[in-house]
Amino acid sequence: MARIAGIDLPKHKRVIIGLTSIYGIGKSVSKSILDRVGINYDKKVEELTDDEVNQIRNIITSEFKVEGALKAEVQANIKRLMDIGSYRGKRHRRGLPVRGQRTKTNARTRKGKRKTVAGKKKAIAKK
Repeated sequence: MARIAGIDLPKHKRVIIGLTSIYGIGKSVSKSILDRVGINYDKKVEELTDDEVNQIRNIITSEFKVEGALKAEVQANIKRLMDIGSYRGKRHRRGLPVRGQRTKTNARTRKGKRKTVAGKKKAIAKK
């Protein structure tokens, strides 16, 4: 079983796709790592030798920030934006879209489930 950066890679997937299950590694980084080690993209994770897994692990640990360290850095960046009171920080704090999307309609992923606001009460007519 290939375990890299604390993640068990899926056995039956191709190596190029299996590496993307590590947070912080996408397809292009995965390609560059496999090119440096000299592994064919179509090889399955379960077919990797221990030596190849060690080479991949060494490259990832020495050159890339992945998993916990990367998540901590992203959270620190968001906290910094909120602390300095920037526009982006305020949007993060209020749970609204940060990158200029419209909020009159849509934005449900960021805003959460709809909260119904009661309509205006009708005035009672006096006789």
